[in-house]
Amino acid sequence: MTILEAIILGLVQGLTEFIPVSSSGHLVLLHSVFGLQQDGLAFDVALHIGTLLALCIFFYKDIILLIQGILGRNDHKKLAWLIAAATIPAVIGGALLQNEAETSFRSVTLVAINLIVVALLMLAAERYAKNHYKSSTSLKKIRPVQAMAIGFAQVIALIPGVSRSGSTITTGIFVGLDRVAATRFSFLLAIPITFGAIAKTMLDGGGQQLSNELGIVLVGIRTAFVSGLFAIRFLIQYLAKHDLSVFAYYRILLGVLVLATVAFR
Repeated sequence: MTILEAIILGLVQGLTEFIPVSSSGHLVLLHSVFGLQQDGLAFDVALHIGTLLALCIFFYKDIILLIQGILGRNDHKKLAWLIAAATIPAVIGGALLQNEAETSFRSVTLVAINLIVVALLMLAAERYAKNHYKSSTSLKKIRPVQAMAIGFAQVIALIPGVSRSGSTITTGIFVGLDRVAATRFSFLLAIPITFGAIAKTMLDGGGQQLSNELGIVLVGIRTAFVSGLFAIRFLIQYLAKHDLSVFAYYRILLGVLVLATVAFR
C-alpha cells in the first residue's frame, strides 16, 4: 500500500463513517479498485482509531457528563445506561457474525445492493415520521424502547454497504426521535462499539499484521481523524435543517453504478 492510497482510504473512512453512506462499503469498493486484499480488513479497523479519536474529542463534554451520570452526580444517568444497554446487541451480533463480516459480506455486489436497500429505508423513515409524529423526541427524553431499537440496528450495520450511522439514524427517526437526537445518540453509541472492535482486532493479531507498514497506517489514521471531525460537525449541522434524502439518492446512484460495472465487467 502506498501513502497516497492510505490517505485516500483514511479520507473516505473519516467522511463516510459518520455521513450515512457506509464507510465499510466504500472501503470494500476502494480495496477492489486498488487491488488491495492482504491485511485489508485489519487496515480498515486501524482507520477506526482515527474516527474514534474524532468522536472522543468532539463529544468530550458529553462523555464527561455521562461518566458523572453513572456516578450519580448529574441527571445523565438514564442516558448513560441506555447507551450501555444499546451496545449489547452489537456485541452479540459481532460475535455471531464475525466470520461472515470478514469474508462473504465483503462482496462488491452485496455492498451495492445494501446501499440501495438502506437508501430506500432512509426515504421511508422520513416519510413515516412526517406522517405519524406531530413532534419528535429529544435526546434527553429518549425512551428505553427507542434506545434498544437503535442498538439492534447496529447489528445489520456489520454488513458492508448498510452504514452504522445510516441504520441507527434511520431507526431513530422511525421510532420518533428528531434527526439531531438520533444522530447524537448514534455517535455516542459508536464510541464503545468502535473501541471494542479495535481492541478485538488488535488482540486477534491485527496489530502484528500492520506493524510492517506502521508509517503508512499512521498516515491513514491521521487522515481519518481530521476528516472524521469535519464529518461529525457537518452532519449534525446539516440534519438540524435538512432530511436524509440527499444521502439516500447518493447511495442509490452509487449502488446502481456499481451493479452496472459488475454486470458489464
